[in-house]
Amino acid sequence: MDQPSGRSFMQVLCEKYSPENFPYRRGPGMGVHVPATPQGSPMKDRLNLPSVLVLNSCGITCAGDESEIAAFCAHVFELDLSDNKLQDWHEVSKIVSNVPHLEFLNLSSNPLSLSVLERRCAGSFAGVRKLVLNNSKASWETVHTILQELPDLEELFLCLNDYETVSCSPVCCQSLKLLHITDNNLQDWTEIRKLGIMFPSLDTLILANNNLTTIEESEDSLARLFPNLRSINLHKSAGLHCWEDIDKLNSFPKLEEVKLLGIPLLQSYTTEERRKLLIARLPSIIKLNGSIVADGEREDSERFFIRYYMEFPEEEVPFRYHELVTKYGKLEPLAVVDLRPQSSVKVEVHFQDKVEEMSIRLDQTVAELKKHLKTVVQLSTSNMLLFYLDQEAPFGPEEMKYSSRALHSYGIHDGDKIYVEPRTK
Repeated sequence: MDQPSGRSFMQVLCEKYSPENFPYRRGPGMGVHVPATPQGSPMKDRLNLPSVLVLNSCGITCAGDESEIAAFCAHVFELDLSDNKLQDWHEVSKIVSNVPHLEFLNLSSNPLSLSVLERRCAGSFAGVRKLVLNNSKASWETVHTILQELPDLEELFLCLNDYETVSCSPVCCQSLKLLHITDNNLQDWTEIRKLGIMFPSLDTLILANNNLTTIEESEDSLARLFPNLRSINLHKSAGLHCWEDIDKLNSFPKLEEVKLLGIPLLQSYTTEERRKLLIARLPSIIKLNGSIVADGEREDSERFFIRYYMEFPEEEVPFRYHELVTKYGKLEPLAVVDLRPQSSVKVEVHFQDKVEEMSIRLDQTVAELKKHLKTVVQLSTSNMLLFYLDQEAPFGPEEMKYSSRALHSYGIHDGDKIYVEPRTK
């Protein structure tokens, strides 16, 4: 149901966290009791506000009374205002400037691209450490203003903003550790390298669902651009088509976690081949696609890599192959072992003084075997007794009593014997 338009932050706050809708709960972290408001305030006698406020999809367009915000939000440190109708950064500033301990702010899916963020407004965000601007269509100029005024910003979310290029900030943001910039259209590596220039302390870079093409950068340059990068997510990077792009990831000196699902390069391989080939090519990673790489798995993968490339022409063998041959030596190809169960065997069928070699299916039952033997021994199935002799068993023949028992359950092998005898009255 659509929320009514033109509602203030304070109006929504009073409605959602009134005693009727949000009863007071005691206990650590459960809620904060706020005393009565100043005389003349339209607010309830008291509100029970938690330190994490979630006011998403409430039709908020403006701040409301700033003194009331200050009185009721002094203890708040997380604020979710996503999917509202805020389009004026001044109104956002009025809210945030009166929440002095705010560390996390979510402004996703607000039409904030309709106004310009001035530096004095951005200054009210100074204490924020995590800022979410997904689907806000925030311009790079807005982002630059925020970066200059948020000295402690550690995590920035810029997804779904239709970015095709990156505009470098005039100053570096030394504090940022995580950048989440998925679902844009950043295709050229020259745009991604600007992120390394802007955020030299970056620990985690999430680039999923961009159309990133080949990584055109020297190894030395990559190491300088992302000296602290520990984790990178390149899920569904539609332009990555060659293994050389994967090898380039080894240039990041601290990289230990990689996510690489849904890229064209890997589509022709089985799930097992993908994982093993990636692990073998990325010797420093300890987590691949969210799963820990154990020591045993790494060795298995590196040995698999050697055997995988050992029959390739010399000009097609990657350099990593030679490194691993130095480590493990040249390996023998693995023997091909067929582990599928036998479907049929050849046995000797003995009846009276006759012996006939027959091939019988092991998926049939004793009753079905009797029907098959009717024409051979000229006995009806009801007048037929069967005995199975394992050529290696020391106990003699075993009667095959149970008509519904499958032949494979007897462990019949080639060369074993089946004796047929008429039932005595």
